[in-house]
Amino acid sequence: MIREKHTSTLLNRKKEPLSKTKTTFICQHCGIESAKWQGKCPSCNSWNTFVEEIVQKETKKENWQDESSSGKTVRSKKLNEISDSETKRILTKDHELNRVLGGGIVEGSVILVAGEPGIGKSTLFLQACLELDGITTLYISGEESLQQIKMRADRLNVSNDDFFLLNSTETQVIFTEIKRIKPDLVVIDSIQTLETSHIESAPGSVSQVRECTAEIVRFAKTTNTPVFIIGHITKEGSIAGPKVLEHMVDTVLQFEGDRHYAYRILRTTKNRFGNGNELGIYEMSERGLRQITNPSEILISQKNEALSGIAIAATMEGARPLLIETQALVTHAVYGTPQRTVNGFDLRRLQLLLAVLEKRGGFHFGVKDVFLNMAGGIKVEDPAIDLAIISALLSSYEDKPLPTSVCFVGEVGLSGEVRAVSRIEQRIAEAEKLGFEKIVVSKFNQKSISLKSRIQIQFVSTIEEVYRMMF
Repeated sequence: MIREKHTSTLLNRKKEPLSKTKTTFICQHCGIESAKWQGKCPSCNSWNTFVEEIVQKETKKENWQDESSSGKTVRSKKLNEISDSETKRILTKDHELNRVLGGGIVEGSVILVAGEPGIGKSTLFLQACLELDGITTLYISGEESLQQIKMRADRLNVSNDDFFLLNSTETQVIFTEIKRIKPDLVVIDSIQTLETSHIESAPGSVSQVRECTAEIVRFAKTTNTPVFIIGHITKEGSIAGPKVLEHMVDTVLQFEGDRHYAYRILRTTKNRFGNGNELGIYEMSERGLRQITNPSEILISQKNEALSGIAIAATMEGARPLLIETQALVTHAVYGTPQRTVNGFDLRRLQLLLAVLEKRGGFHFGVKDVFLNMAGGIKVEDPAIDLAIISALLSSYEDKPLPTSVCFVGEVGLSGEVRAVSRIEQRIAEAEKLGFEKIVVSKFNQKSISLKSRIQIQFVSTIEEVYRMMF
């Protein structure tokens, strides 16, 4: 009788809703999810990176939406019905930042900025936002107190009545303050400190970073408000968080440099509204970051006498031509195994160029230690500096200095030929502006040169011609 009564009670009891939360294992490097823990990630091949996180599956209205916008109907449009008006941009007084962004801050864009700790990310955007006139800016800090930011602003000696500060890490509080102020620009420092109640995991985890960024992107696109997101980087130099974070935003900027030196480099790695290879150079001082209008002057060291192993290369960073100094040192291998050390250049590319010199030129670099450095701390990926590196290596190998009034531009192939490069006229014009008397280029660029310049242009086709001409 008791058993039947208990069974009847269970049948008549109102069914309780199932829990809408679940746990999943997420790789902290690439963000892939797994139902169970795995030692090695099948996506990025990293070991011991899976962490169990609680994911709450609830359909919530966004924090920044109101009742009227939640029921908005979205319909498709024909391509011809869409207006092709020019994208509106906010111009800052920082011309280097404008250049890197492709001509200014695009309304509704989301810009991710990453860099090493202490490199000056917060100083850069605090200074840029304080100098904006007539633009209401909300600076959200999750790492520093308001007093610390005020002390930095006083050191920069810039004031702005339309600049607001908020110290919070909860997205609900942030969007509530955004509704009240209605800013024209939002800066978040940093994304790894934010947390949303939609996800029950610790701040900085893959789930929190991804969900907070998704909320920010939806807010920016819906309200047409530009947002700067400052992020951390890992010890390998990549942006912390899932790789999808870089796909979600419109622009990705890298702020590079050595904290022991004064120069900083702002580099574009992705830009949906401009060139993806632009470069801006700053100098860190007590009054903040100073723009370098002519970076070629700081990338070429001033010396009283000619030294071996130094060659000047004409390179391009986006639409900006640069002249940089390549420094090579070739010595006899003391410890038996030859060393290959590079700074600011690809090591595998250097090994390729050494193999070309060994095979095509007959130079015995296999028993030599080779050290290569790009002056100024800049990292170069342009293959057009191959000819300058070859010349610097040969100069150090023969211990004979190159003429200081000569610069080089050209890509070197595996057969030892000097190949043509793009934008040769801009490179020649930059060399002429800095006072160089001769530039060595590939003869295959001869047809694409139409400008008349005072600089002497020397055409070469192989590395043997370069060696005979210089040595």
